[in-house]
Amino acid sequence: MKAVVALLMGWFLSASVVMAAPPLLTPAELQPLLSNPAVRVIDIRDPKSYATAHIPGAVSAPYGSWRGPASSPGELPELTKLTAQVRRLGLTPTTRAVVVSSGADATDFGAAARVYWTLKVLGLKELSVLNGGVKAWAAAGLPQDANPVTVAASDFQPTLDASMIATRDEVAQAIERNNATLVDARPADFFNGQTRHAAARSAGTLKGAVNVEHASWFQPGTSTFMSVDEARRVASALRLDPKRDTLSFCNTGHWAATNWFALSEVLGQPQVKLYAGSMVDWTSSPQALPMDNAPGRVGQLMVDFKMWAARTFN
Repeated sequence: MKAVVALLMGWFLSASVVMAAPPLLTPAELQPLLSNPAVRVIDIRDPKSYATAHIPGAVSAPYGSWRGPASSPGELPELTKLTAQVRRLGLTPTTRAVVVSSGADATDFGAAARVYWTLKVLGLKELSVLNGGVKAWAAAGLPQDANPVTVAASDFQPTLDASMIATRDEVAQAIERNNATLVDARPADFFNGQTRHAAARSAGTLKGAVNVEHASWFQPGTSTFMSVDEARRVASALRLDPKRDTLSFCNTGHWAATNWFALSEVLGQPQVKLYAGSMVDWTSSPQALPMDNAPGRVGQLMVDFKMWAARTFN
């Protein structure tokens, strides 16, 4: 009898693994799921793009509605706002949600990864991103629709899973104790302190951080996420310790969401957190926090001048 029970449990566990939603779906893999009422396709493009053409059955939830205030766009919106959003979309903890962006480029993928992370923080378990977005869907010759989609609202009451969130205080503590790997997802000129986000008060990076640009995970010149084997090769340079936290950051938690997605969801690295506020939040602290590659006073003035010139003459 024990052998039978063990066999059944083994079958159940293996079936669960097979049935679990993969983090990435191709257009061909998504198409047969559209007829499943338990699947919700979430289109995070702007309303005009959605109204022009979208995947049949997809509901509209523009990326901006998942972001924080202009002063710190990387911060999570208030839980009440997020609750209203997921209820309007008819989401529950058991919904299989597929996040769809435009597929324009690697930066665009960050929007899908950020919404995926937000939904997971809110308690959804069955999540995927459409690899290549609507661009890949259209390239595959699959049908689109222009009719707006509304769904029955849910009464889902989410709570935040803090295990995937890194706060400013936690990052500062990790730097002080040297007990986490800090991964900067920004391009090299940000990491090296040669430029900064407009809302950040200083150029530079977190003390002790390593630089893995978000675009490293994509097939060259595309918004298509690379294979798992290729992703392993990118991650191998980090030599991550599964016993230490890995903290992903950028300017506003957008590019960093891609690194979080790659490490946590695609590669299964444990203890990966997203510092949602990232450098905009870090540099807004009233007290100076530890940084690397921060230019001196003259260097900061040069960075500011270059940013002014770019805004004025470009």
